[in-house]
Amino acid sequence: MTPPTPEEDAAAFEEWRPLLFGIAYRMLGSAVDAEDIVQEAAIRWLGRRERTVESVRAYLVTIVTRLGMDLLTSARMQRVSYVGPWLPEPVVSDETSAAEQADSLSLAFLVLLEELTPPERAAYLLHDIFGYRFDDVAQSMDRTPASCRQLASRARQRIAGRRQRFDADLQQGRILTRQFLTACATGDLEGLLRLLSDDVVVWTDGGGKVRAAVRPVTGSRRSSRFLLNVAKKVRGRAEETTLNGRPGLVFIDQGQVVTALSLDLLDGRIVGVRVVSNPDKLGRLSADLVPR
Repeated sequence: MTPPTPEEDAAAFEEWRPLLFGIAYRMLGSAVDAEDIVQEAAIRWLGRRERTVESVRAYLVTIVTRLGMDLLTSARMQRVSYVGPWLPEPVVSDETSAAEQADSLSLAFLVLLEELTPPERAAYLLHDIFGYRFDDVAQSMDRTPASCRQLASRARQRIAGRRQRFDADLQQGRILTRQFLTACATGDLEGLLRLLSDDVVVWTDGGGKVRAAVRPVTGSRRSSRFLLNVAKKVRGRAEETTLNGRPGLVFIDQGQVVTALSLDLLDGRIVGVRVVSNPDKLGRLSADLVPR
């Protein structure tokens, strides 16, 4: 068999880049770190010694999985000292596939994954989310199929009771998002209360770099007053977008996204509001959404 040319190797890698980023991002909750891992995988792929590979996908997924577990171990230590609630870095979703991605891409789901160990997270994602057989998962993780099955089962049990299914209708979600934005912008307390569920929770992630609540705000009354107060201080113009498969808003000021907001909707009401203002988590959104 003739070894592939560098051009063929590069083309083969690009074919699987979206999959590799999807795995790395869900493992880490960081688009920046996921991009770094994908880039490292490209370097290792192009510089590998074995010139022929039976399965390009399996080879690349193995690299990304092991790099992701290594980086996740150190990232978890850093998040212990994180100031205030930690939220994943939001990413723009392709609207054509947003509904099918929403359950495994939502910020709420990615936060739940934080409770898993790196091996549990890898086994669960590869099998339950990406549909890999346990034999393939075992190869990627350098473990036995039985061990990977046990890891995924343990992960499933740990998050099953807390995983929520949210409304997937983006059109209806956009209507609620516009109503939410209008109520906040005009200081309409009663209008905002009508949109929020009684047990709504608001999380704000400033990472200690931007002022934000250090604890989640719960309940419709407290949350509505808190959101109206925050709305008075938010800079920039608001733009609708789809963040992690959910209706979202970004606020753009001087060519940069300064705040990203994602809504969790259930039965036509807002049950969760996640606000990211940590500038370290908004660079990719700026690159994707702000014309240069």
